[in-house]
Amino acid sequence: MSFKLSIPLVVSLLASFSAVSAQTQCNATSLCPSSAPCCSEFGFCGTGDFCLGGCNPLASNTLTSCMPEPVCQNANHTFKDTSRILTNATYFDGNATKYDWVVNSGTIINSTAGELGLTLTEDNGGTRISSTRYVHYGTITARLKTGKWGGVVTAFITMSDIKDEIDWEFPGDQVTEGQSNFFWQGVIPQKTVGGTHGNLTDTFSNYHDYTIDWQEDALTWAIDGQTVRTLKRSDTTGDDGVSRYPSTPSRVQLSIWPAGINASGQGTIEWAGGLINWDDPDYKSAGHFYALVESVSITCADSKANPSDAQSYVYGKNTSAFSPQIAVSNETTVNSGAMALRALAGAGGVWTAIGAGAFMALGALLV
Repeated sequence: MSFKLSIPLVVSLLASFSAVSAQTQCNATSLCPSSAPCCSEFGFCGTGDFCLGGCNPLASNTLTSCMPEPVCQNANHTFKDTSRILTNATYFDGNATKYDWVVNSGTIINSTAGELGLTLTEDNGGTRISSTRYVHYGTITARLKTGKWGGVVTAFITMSDIKDEIDWEFPGDQVTEGQSNFFWQGVIPQKTVGGTHGNLTDTFSNYHDYTIDWQEDALTWAIDGQTVRTLKRSDTTGDDGVSRYPSTPSRVQLSIWPAGINASGQGTIEWAGGLINWDDPDYKSAGHFYALVESVSITCADSKANPSDAQSYVYGKNTSAFSPQIAVSNETTVNSGAMALRALAGAGGVWTAIGAGAFMALGALLV
């Protein structure tokens, strides 16, 4: 099936600029300068929206350079319309009461059935949306239909600002299975810790509920309410006593992305089912590949324990890579500078164009 477009209404195609210190990259051993204090999720120093979602406190100028992270709230997100989705993440100011999701890249579409479509074209590099609020342990369930094309990957993950990650991924044309995985602070293990879970009815044609039940002592993946994998924190503790277990506040992210392209490594291409066929009849007919999201539910593990005035998560002053310390605070998450055009970030600063997400409100017909 594909999206047939009737009466397309292009609502917005936004672009933005951010002030970035010229060629200044950042990591845990090379921190950002005070003139561009925030290390973005892509490893570049800057100001404004660089200090919001994805800002890495361990690579920024100080642990307090990044804005506090909006605290978790129980919610059931549906997509009858897109009024709670900001279609250009670079215009988000940190106010999670205004928007539930931001589009980091690509284009979203809304079907007449109230489904959110994430699209992939040869030009847009895929679509990713992120929750504006963070989860620090909790249960997240995404009800979705995946893609079905070789080289095209559908993903539902949690991602922290220091790269703790929990995954559900659906590579290529493998429409009877899903893959679970996790990463600790972006470290790629020598031996994969991923799992494959099969015997599903067609994941492209049928909705399934995919759950990440992330608790402080154990992590469970489930499909349609049935547990398929459990990982204990104790299973990840090394001889050095460090638990390499996701433990830091994370955004929920949904995406469709092109793994099967020449720029990818051969192993990635093979995992994704080969190179993408941009001459596929489905692509030619609809003008894109896509995945559909019906709903995302979030139950926060800390909602009852948090004080009534809780606004945000912050990293403690003694935080290190091996012992991140997270506190709940009443500090604001709003960065008033993120909405304005940023001035040049000190001597040698440059204007860098940031690709913006776009949204098309579509009278769509599923066939």
